[in-house]
Amino acid sequence: MSTRWYPIYQRGNPQLRVFLPNFWMKLVHPTPKQQPNIVHFQCSMEMTKHDIKNYLTKIYNVPVVDVRTKIALGRFRKDPGKGYIVKDDDIKYAMVTMPKNMTFEFPNLFEKDQDDKAENEKSLAEAKKTYRAYIDRNKDRKDVPSWFSI
Repeated sequence: MSTRWYPIYQRGNPQLRVFLPNFWMKLVHPTPKQQPNIVHFQCSMEMTKHDIKNYLTKIYNVPVVDVRTKIALGRFRKDPGKGYIVKDDDIKYAMVTMPKNMTFEFPNLFEKDQDDKAENEKSLAEAKKTYRAYIDRNKDRKDVPSWFSI
């Protein structure tokens, strides 16, 4: 269930209401190796297969051939502090099949370019030089706080 509260209808025009969707989707890595035209998502429990297909085609212009969904039950565990049993939320997974000629490659978010590495090293060297100048300037003033110098 959504936590959004929509404004109550009021008489008169214009109606200043914006209806936001209660749906969300999150791209996840598949646990087993999949074909390159299959993409896995975590999605809202209220979404149906038709909602998922419309969401991807209308908003992101992704051609969808087939959608399969699965609900994974949340884990039962013992609360470490109180000792009673709690259940994690259930999760709905959607496996979306795209046409055979399309491939999806999961983005590598943590890949660094060589330019970024060189720029970071240059910035670090500049910071070290500035800090060394600050230490040399205040080495004879041990009893004065650092924020007091100009």
